Amino acid sequence: METTKHSNYGTGFLVGALVGGAVGAVVALLFAPKSGRELRRDIADRSEELVDKAQDFFNKEKDQVENAVDDVVNEGRMKAERIVSSARNQAESLLSNAEQVLRDARSRAKTVKDKSDQG
Repeated sequence: METTKHSNYGTGFLVGALVGGAVGAVVALLFAPKSGRELRRDIADRSEELVDKAQDFFNKEKDQVENAVDDVVNEGRMKAERIVSSARNQAESLLSNAEQVLRDARSRAKTVKDKSDQG
C-alpha cells in the first residue's frame, strides 16, 4: 500500500514536470527573437521531444502496472494452490479416519457376532 502511495506521488511529480517543461519551452520559444520559420521548427522539435518523453514515461508506467498485476496474480495462484493442497490433505485425513472407524466397527460387530454364536 505504501509503495503504491509513493509511486502515485512520483507519477504526479513526473507528469507535473513534463507539463511544466512543455509550457516553459513553448513560452521560451514564443518570446525568443526568431523568424517564423525558425520558431515553427523549434516548436515542432520541442513537441517531438515532449511526445517522446511522454511515451517513454507512459511505457514505463505501463510496464510497472503489468508487473504489479503479474505479481498479484502469481501471489493469488500460490495462495490458491496452498488452499487446495491443505483441503486435499484434510480430505485424505478424514477419509483415513473414516476407514479406521469402519474397520473398528466391523471388528466389534464380528466380536459381538462371534460371542452370540458361542453363547
